Amino acid sequence: MALGLVLITCSAFSAPHHRTSEQTILAPGYAELTFQAPKPGTYNLPSLSKASNGELVTSRGESTSLHALTGDKFVILSFIYTSCNDVNGCPLASYVLSKVQDRIKQDKLLRDHVRLISLSFDRLNDTPETLKKYAANFRHKNFDWQFLTTPSNQALEQILSGYNQFVIEDVDDNGKKIGTLSHILRVYLIDQKRNIRNIYSVSFLHPDIIMNDILTIFNDHQTSDQRGASGDNALR
Repeated sequence: MALGLVLITCSAFSAPHHRTSEQTILAPGYAELTFQAPKPGTYNLPSLSKASNGELVTSRGESTSLHALTGDKFVILSFIYTSCNDVNGCPLASYVLSKVQDRIKQDKLLRDHVRLISLSFDRLNDTPETLKKYAANFRHKNFDWQFLTTPSNQALEQILSGYNQFVIEDVDDNGKKIGTLSHILRVYLIDQKRNIRNIYSVSFLHPDIIMNDILTIFNDHQTSDQRGASGDNALR
């Protein structure tokens, strides 16, 4: 997806209270990397923690959970809300994931082993129908990119706590809610054993970095499977 289309899409969903300044410096994820990213397999990504569980609702209105969507594939998990008007916030996450999607689709080894998840923390506005419309601007047909919300505030709070995410409702000078939410952008790389292997901030959320990380842990997984198969054969 082109950057211009991302900005148009996000402006269509965004709250009218704030406008992005024309002087905003775009995050690195929107452009070519200014440094050479380490090649896949030349570094390690040890487990940082376990991926937390929580109840979810899909853009089709179906019940599911985070653990139901992790454990079988490598997962990129982002927390967003569709009306976010900070170009270096949720729109950045959706843009970068769309670029990762493009690359994975072209990779015969990876395309059946990676799932993208965009989880909204705006239950009031991001209904399954809203998420379905938002997803239509990013997700390719038949690609495994899930757009999700939660069935209750309690479920949302549990998930946010599990991933150390903090969301604050913005207010004006009079303490009146203005319809936007403040949060720190974090995107998570989760392996097939539900280990969090990396957490990307605005400065490092880039398709090149994410793809190299996915390839690194994918190769680790393949090597581990081969070792296991060799061990089984040796015992026979």
